[in-house]
Amino acid sequence: MPLIRITLSESYSQEVCERISRSLHNAMTQEFNVPQDDYFHIIERINSSQIFFPDEYLGMKHDAGIIFIQIVAAAGRPRERKQKLYKSITEGISVSTGINPQNIIITLLETSKENWSFGNGELQNFNHI
Repeated sequence: MPLIRITLSESYSQEVCERISRSLHNAMTQEFNVPQDDYFHIIERINSSQIFFPDEYLGMKHDAGIIFIQIVAAAGRPRERKQKLYKSITEGISVSTGINPQNIIITLLETSKENWSFGNGELQNFNHI
């Protein structure tokens, strides 16, 4: 765990998608103590007509390069670690792809450890929080 869903325009190349995914995983391992082999990402490249957003929100300007990152992870990490994670994700993606940091939208959904099964219909035990 975590499970990460990345939604962006189909105009992004496969190479850029892979760089985004690697940047995200590096941030997760550094800031959230996620093991290297805990790598579950879904990348959705969709038609730009399916993406809606304001030109500006909370002082952030957005354009057609906007990407949405949804992270589902176990609850329990303090606010400071979450802030470091968001910064690390944004910086990593921006440096590796040139994507404007204002176009990187991150949502963290926290759930209890009991809400995960990674196969065989079993409740696995993990302790990397």
